[in-house]
Amino acid sequence: VQLQASGGGLAQTGGSLRLSCAASESILSVNNIGWYRQIPGKQQRDMVAIVNTGNATSYAPSVQGRFAIYRGNAENTVYLQMNSLKSEDTAVYYCNTWPGFAPWGQGTQVTVSS
Repeated sequence: VQLQASGGGLAQTGGSLRLSCAASESILSVNNIGWYRQIPGKQQRDMVAIVNTGNATSYAPSVQGRFAIYRGNAENTVYLQMNSLKSEDTAVYYCNTWPGFAPWGQGTQVTVSS
């Protein structure tokens, strides 16, 4: 079982990107899902946002008010809408269950520059 993140790329400061997390519906619908990021030079992945099975959400303080996590209507995708991007959002972004017990996928690179 693996959750696959996509949608990263290059954005300017203040810009927006939307990331997608794809997996089987059976995985996404019955688990809390989290977005994580790994900043260059750090080994650990930090939680960015979580959506639980009841669609309640929580966010890291650094992205609160700028990022939004939500489940797609098709129920086999979870999205991370990222607005007002900052240079410190540059990282490789991953999705996984919360807590992260599935194998980690490749992630998707997000680079924010001015």
